Amino acid sequence: MSGKSILYIGGTGTISAACVARSLERGDSVTVLNRGTGRQPIPDGAESVVADARDRQSVRDALGDREFDVVAQFVAFTPAQVATDIDLYEGRTGQYVFISSASAYEKPPRRLPITESTPLRNPFWQYSRDKIACEDLLMSAFRERELPITIVRPSHTYDHRLLPTLGGWTDVARMRAGKPVLIHGDGTSLWTLTHSEDFAVGFTGLLGHPDAIGEAFTITGDHVPTWNQVYRWLANAAGVESPDFVHVASETIARLHPALGPGLLGDRSHSVVFDTAKLRALVPEFRTTITFDEGARRLVAHYEAHPELQVLDEELDAAFDRIAATALGSLNPQT
Repeated sequence: MSGKSILYIGGTGTISAACVARSLERGDSVTVLNRGTGRQPIPDGAESVVADARDRQSVRDALGDREFDVVAQFVAFTPAQVATDIDLYEGRTGQYVFISSASAYEKPPRRLPITESTPLRNPFWQYSRDKIACEDLLMSAFRERELPITIVRPSHTYDHRLLPTLGGWTDVARMRAGKPVLIHGDGTSLWTLTHSEDFAVGFTGLLGHPDAIGEAFTITGDHVPTWNQVYRWLANAAGVESPDFVHVASETIARLHPALGPGLLGDRSHSVVFDTAKLRALVPEFRTTITFDEGARRLVAHYEAHPELQVLDEELDAAFDRIAATALGSLNPQT
C-alpha cells in the first residue's frame, strides 16, 4: 500500500514527525502543510506548503485544487477546526484521518483493557471533550454522506524530545539537585507509553487501507510500566542513584497547582491498558520495539547533546517545592 499521496497537516510534532518519516520510507509522496514554524525541519523528500490550517482561504491559496489519497490531520482540536477541514477536503481525498486522543475514553475506566468500544466520556478534561465532539462531527458526516474518515486515538506517545513526567526536564534537574520529585498517587498505577517510531508503524499502516474507512483505532504499544518504574528509569538514565521521590495524591497536586489538574485527573491518574487487536488485524507488523528504559536513555542523551533544551521551568519548580513541603508536612505533622 505504498506510493500514496499524503497531506500531513502539522507534520513536525512528536507524533506526526515520525509518521512523515515513516511515510517517506514507504515510498509515499508526502506534503506537509503548516505555518512554517514547526519544532523541527521538514525532512528531505517531503514537500513543504506554508499555510494556516485553520484559515480556509490560506489553505485554498496554498493548495489550489490539488487532491490527495490521504489527508492526515494532527493539529485540529475543536469541532470548528474539523468543520473547516470538511469544507476544505471533502471530495478531494480518499481518506481523512483525524488524530483524536485515548484520553477521550471513559475516565475513570470501569474495566480494563480499554478497547474501541469503551464509551467516550471524560468529565475532567475539556481537551478530551473537544476531541469527542470532533469525532461525533466526523462520524455524522460519514454516516450521512460517506465522508471517508478514519479516527485514530493515541495515548501517551513520546520521542527523544518529549519527557513523559509531570515536570519534563524540570524533574530531571530536580533529581540531579537532590530535590524532591513528585509522583502522583502511590506510583503503582499502570501507564501505557508508546514511542513515536512504533506509533508511526501502526499509523501509516492504516493510510489508504479500505477497511479503515469509517472506523476508529487505538494506537498504543503494549508496554505498560508503573509510574514508579517510569521515574526510576529516568533517574537511572540521568545518572541519579538515589532520587528523592515523594508520592502525592493527584487531587492534592491538582488543588495546589491547578494547571496540572485536567491532564492529571482526566488521564494520568488512572491505570490505562489498551487492547489493540483491531489495529493489529489490519497492521500485523505493529508492535512495541522501544520500551521506556531505552526511551529514557535516548531522551537524556538528546538533552545532553542539546544544552539549550535543558530549561528549568521556574514556576513549576517552585510549585513542586510547595507541594512537596505540604505533602511531607502532612506525613510528619510533629516536625
